Amino acid sequence: MAAAPLPEYAVHLRPQDNVAVARRPIPAGTELRENGHVVRVPAAVRMGHKFAVRPIEEGEPISKYGQVIGFAARPVAAGEHVHVHNVQLGAFERDYAFASAVPPPPPPPAEDRTFLGFDRGPGRPDHLRYGTRNYVAVISTVNCSASTSKYIADRVRESGLLKQYPNVDGVVAITHRGGCAMQFDGPDHKQLDRTLAGFARHANVAACILVGLGCEIVQASHLIEGEKLDVIQLGGTRGGPPVLNIQECGGIGKTVEAGVKAVAEVLPRVDDIRRVPISARHIILGTNCGGSDGNSGVTANPALGVASDLVVQQGGTTILGETPEIYGAEHILTRRAVSKEVGEKLVERIKWWEWYAGIFGAEINNNPSPGNKEGGLTTIYEKSLGAIAKAGTTAMVDVVRYAEPVAAKGFVVMDTPGYDPVSMTGIVAGGANVCVFTTGRGSVFGCKPAPSIKVATNTPLYRHMEGDMDIDAGKILDGVPVEEVGREIFETILAVASGEKTKSEINGVGEEEFAPWSIGPTL
Repeated sequence: MAAAPLPEYAVHLRPQDNVAVARRPIPAGTELRENGHVVRVPAAVRMGHKFAVRPIEEGEPISKYGQVIGFAARPVAAGEHVHVHNVQLGAFERDYAFASAVPPPPPPPAEDRTFLGFDRGPGRPDHLRYGTRNYVAVISTVNCSASTSKYIADRVRESGLLKQYPNVDGVVAITHRGGCAMQFDGPDHKQLDRTLAGFARHANVAACILVGLGCEIVQASHLIEGEKLDVIQLGGTRGGPPVLNIQECGGIGKTVEAGVKAVAEVLPRVDDIRRVPISARHIILGTNCGGSDGNSGVTANPALGVASDLVVQQGGTTILGETPEIYGAEHILTRRAVSKEVGEKLVERIKWWEWYAGIFGAEINNNPSPGNKEGGLTTIYEKSLGAIAKAGTTAMVDVVRYAEPVAAKGFVVMDTPGYDPVSMTGIVAGGANVCVFTTGRGSVFGCKPAPSIKVATNTPLYRHMEGDMDIDAGKILDGVPVEEVGREIFETILAVASGEKTKSEINGVGEEEFAPWSIGPTL
């Protein structure tokens, strides 16, 4: 049988790459032709996995995306499967070349786009003003009040009261496992305050109440004063949100009654808010990838990068998180930094993560998760190079700490862990009013109050989990241009920002996924 053209079975991303990625399963014995050369694949290669397009010597760098993703642990023959069995990590020099390749500003858009959103009014700064949803939040200050907060939200929903207020998207309980057993006013306390405040004053939250136990470290008064919640208009009032403490109210039952009453009082004001046309420059896009596979960096992530560029072109903001999954690719971003100072902020975070992992006897350059490896990802370098594609091609304008408010316009990096719920919690706390989440293995993540658009990296996954996936980026492997899928994602962002429900919202996902990052010991 004559050799088939290599693009029929695989994607060879860069001419200098010594591996290609299977775009569909390759049977054992398949012969592939490219540039006059024939490569025989001796053993079956699964979709998303790599094979050598030419012989690779022991110790030679493995190249994908035109970048080093690891080193050959032994000689690799042309056509041989390239994965954890014959690839190892190794140190290599990364020239950060700060601000040496700053992209020019994108040209003005051909059309200024809008979405139908909620304008909270001039009492809030721009990054807290324009919402895509209209929620009331019941926020626990400590795990001890988590069930009570959930009871309040459940009681309101079960009462049928929300049927009277069609412009209210719902009542969401924001609960977590922390709030005590930490240093008072220490790093964890301040970070949790910042995260809770980010949800309390989020543009998608019209009003909130705080629910505590009474004796915890994370006191509502500390949160309100430290994060200046008393100067943010919440539910039409100033002076900060209502505070309920179980010990002061007289127990769970009385607190639930008081909480339901407090929510009922704000619902008419929240319902009075209507969707109005808002410039797309007020989109704050949170991006994340989870359950990645070998095609994440080929299809969904580059397509999301196109959408990110379109958001920035409109004057909006796109946020890239997961610092441990930037590791090994940070030198690409530092070149795009608008200044040396911004680039150095990213490197400082990388160095911090090396130290942080080290004190627990771990390494930041660990292999990807078992699911990632099953999907074809071999090293953290490979995963990182694919992950940063979500950020598009524009200049990196800032690097912020976890859950810090993102006020800058353009592409921003937020320092978050790689664990999806923790990462997205920080990004939403920072102000993301709509999120796009790419997945090759089938993550079903949602994060109220921000809608989460799910993008599948391959068509079999999309078809298998169509009830959870919003967009099929796998069609890129069938020849649809990345730019076309990127524009589809951008249009979906605007539609969802205007009220169209995502699959995660239809499934009711997003309330249990609030997961603040705890960086220190539990005392």
